Amino acid sequence: MKIISKPVKQRGRPRSFDRDEALEQAMEVFWRYGYESASISDLTAAMGITPPSLYAAFGNKEQLFLEAVERYLAANHERLSSYLDNPGTAREGVARLLREISCMMTDCECPKGCMVVMSALNCSESSAHIQKIMAKHRKASEVRIRNRIERGMREGDVPADTNAAVLAVFFSTVIEGMSIQAKDGASARKIQSAIDTAMQAWPQSK
Repeated sequence: MKIISKPVKQRGRPRSFDRDEALEQAMEVFWRYGYESASISDLTAAMGITPPSLYAAFGNKEQLFLEAVERYLAANHERLSSYLDNPGTAREGVARLLREISCMMTDCECPKGCMVVMSALNCSESSAHIQKIMAKHRKASEVRIRNRIERGMREGDVPADTNAAVLAVFFSTVIEGMSIQAKDGASARKIQSAIDTAMQAWPQSK
């Protein structure tokens, strides 16, 4: 008796995709909706992949978010922070930084506001560790501003009795407020008017 074996079913090839492009799309979803509000279906729809592909490539939603944040920082905050180190005084560097950030926050081609400020503001207790990570990133930005102010004090363009720590907190708070204003639809012109007022707080030489 001739035995007829069943044909072996060929497994389909896994769907291929551009990982960097998928991560870019995920970053925009998290930026627009925030960590907890961005659902897996939102993410996979924007990334053009299936949930299994997301988990295979990125681990889980949390790991995807943290990688998206690193991409955002590399593309935006690190570049913007370089404005602090351009030639000129500390005051010029901080003012330049704020203006560049205001343009980024109101760019019509991107979600409004700052991802690091907005994406984990209203998290539940289960995501408290995510909030702490984002707070550390915001603190790092504050430290860079403080370092630039202290450099200005050493170079003589910032009064020696300036409280660099307090001044850095002030301008970090301005940046966070700018983000909320941008998220609410404020124009670049409106935010830059606020920057002009904020710069009046810069300490003057006696």
